[in-house]
Amino acid sequence: MSCSVRPLLAQLLKHRIGPSSSSEFIGLDRCYSARSRRCFWTLASDNFDRSINDNNNNNCNRSGTTWCRLKKVCLGLALAAGTLATCGTVVLRVLGSPVVEAGNASVHPPKLPWGFNGAFASLDHSSVRRGWQVYKSVCSACHSLRYVAFKDLVDVCYTEDEVRDMCSEYEVKDGPNEEGEYFMRPAKLSDKVPGPYENEEAARFANNAALPVDLSFVVNARHHGPDYVFGLLTGYREPPAGVELMEGQAFNPYFEGGALGMMEMLQDGGVDYDDGTPATKSQMAKDVVEFLNWTANQEWNTRKLYAMKTIGVSLVMAASLWLAYRHKINVHKKTVFCLQPKPRRNRPCDCERS
Repeated sequence: MSCSVRPLLAQLLKHRIGPSSSSEFIGLDRCYSARSRRCFWTLASDNFDRSINDNNNNNCNRSGTTWCRLKKVCLGLALAAGTLATCGTVVLRVLGSPVVEAGNASVHPPKLPWGFNGAFASLDHSSVRRGWQVYKSVCSACHSLRYVAFKDLVDVCYTEDEVRDMCSEYEVKDGPNEEGEYFMRPAKLSDKVPGPYENEEAARFANNAALPVDLSFVVNARHHGPDYVFGLLTGYREPPAGVELMEGQAFNPYFEGGALGMMEMLQDGGVDYDDGTPATKSQMAKDVVEFLNWTANQEWNTRKLYAMKTIGVSLVMAASLWLAYRHKINVHKKTVFCLQPKPRRNRPCDCERS
């Protein structure tokens, strides 16, 4: 090789090996030939292997320090999350207890153990059926279900034939016809459940200017919805001293202000259940709460079923990814490549012979 390449090789050795004595490079320059090329690569390999080992040790120390810091950060985050969770549980426990708010006469309803609140629990369809009977016999006189159709009851608490027979008991307003007039016709499965009043003005006129709320989403619209509705239906009391009620009002501590424009409607034996369940006041309140929870969350059971399927598939995927990482990716990640120098022969170079 030409002489112009030798300074370049010397600079390469300085860069790879580090500072060395000039005699090594002089000797290298003298013995560089077709036969002594092995001496150059042996020298470079030895020093380069030492530099590789030093770099690997530094990287190991650096990675160990990083791992320790990461463990400390994760431990701190875990402790912080546990502390926040504990404090949040205590706060929710205190706020969920039945206490009287300062400044008004409303009382928080007690938290009841509803059977549909569990992660693997579903609605009691027998109770939903009885709740529809309570609504039809008692609540439908004032309240509407404008967002619930008759077809929604099919395969939930009634069969299709039973719902069709139920529709024949209702008439809905339809039209206009060819003469431009509206007419009444029997209800169909696709129709919404008819309300008791034609419009809001008629509802206010019949209830002393109080507007009965629509019950389709009342459970979701109230704080602690199921507990609130149950407490409201069963919480009528005699007004305390100093509380004056207007005509047509009743005192209920769970209602805001205490003065409620709806009289107590649930009485023992007020409904004859089809399945023979005793129609006590608490039983009717429980059934209507179950029914109203279904009207507000018609996908209640389906949502939980999809959640369980999603969790199961996610666990299988997580296990598969962990195995792939453990046996495939992690092997290459922790593989260390080292340069092994060639064994030296016990024979001198050309420069030493000369």
